[in-house]
Amino acid sequence: MRAAQRLWVAQAIERIEADFQRSADTHLIPLPLPGFPSIDLYFKDESTHPSGSLKHRLARSLLLFGLCNGDIHADTTLVEASSGNTAVSEAYFARLLGLPFVAVMPRTTSPEKVRAIHFYGGSCHFVESPAQVYADATRIASERKGHYLDQFSNAERVTDWRSNNNIAEAIFQQMQREPHPLPRWLVCSAGTGGTSATLGRYLRYRRHDTELCVADPEHSVFYACWQQQRRTLTCTEPSRIEGIGRPRCEPSFMPQLIDHMVKVPDAASVAAVRELERLLDRRVGGSTGTQFIAALELMQQMRARGETGSVVTLICDSGERYAHTLFNDDWVHQQAFDLPHWCQRIGQLLAGDAAPLLAPRGD
Repeated sequence: MRAAQRLWVAQAIERIEADFQRSADTHLIPLPLPGFPSIDLYFKDESTHPSGSLKHRLARSLLLFGLCNGDIHADTTLVEASSGNTAVSEAYFARLLGLPFVAVMPRTTSPEKVRAIHFYGGSCHFVESPAQVYADATRIASERKGHYLDQFSNAERVTDWRSNNNIAEAIFQQMQREPHPLPRWLVCSAGTGGTSATLGRYLRYRRHDTELCVADPEHSVFYACWQQQRRTLTCTEPSRIEGIGRPRCEPSFMPQLIDHMVKVPDAASVAAVRELERLLDRRVGGSTGTQFIAALELMQQMRARGETGSVVTLICDSGERYAHTLFNDDWVHQQAFDLPHWCQRIGQLLAGDAAPLLAPRGD
């Protein structure tokens, strides 16, 4: 029996590695902005992964971690707590290995993501509160004698942050022939904290002067945890920018690796998504809008100091997964977002206005 299990695991790893070999790296897209003639902005387009988001990298690493740890076998049910994209990517890999998959997610998760999970053969278990996902995922995994992938605890440890074509290494390789090949800033957001941990560790390992900024939405505890260096803080309201922001400081969030954080109003994130649709001629998700605002804030400060250089951020997923929210005017109205104000401010900044985009925070 043990030999048969070992053989199945070896074959499963081979299928995942073959899938990786079939996939080219994601594009690095420059976005020229007339108001910033001496500062170059780039988007690492993670939406082009086979499962459609940045979380494809994490899901692959989580599955390999579980296989090599002896936690996943030929009859193992995979379970995850997720607001959507990680679950979609894990369902993709579960189907690749012929394993059942259950996503435990808030009931407010976009129907587009739910459909994607079902498309890959997974099932969904909904909870009313985002804080409930952890306990329900643990219970379901126990009841089914399955494996709880637990992205929020394992994200920072499963990714090879030194090399192996991780997202950080890919960015620096793709930047080699650009006018400013060593970015002044890398900008990401946080759901698990895995991406920011990978970027922060890689910067230190390679001894780059590049700094890391993490953008956080309104209803999220990460900014306060970083600022106050207190991991016990919590937030009672769920994030409206689906996929990022959390009610607790997740185990994979490594505040000590972050040089700067920006708290971005949700209305600004949504307005940024609408502006990026015009600038990129495509729709992107809300986390990309949040990161764009943070990147603009940093670029504005660089411009004010007379600095030149480059800033790299991410397209985490496609806006097509948020047709009923971010690109739905009725939903925007329900949230009481003042999009005209923020669209005007972003437009003024892109045209060269020196006024701060975000008001200074006193907390």
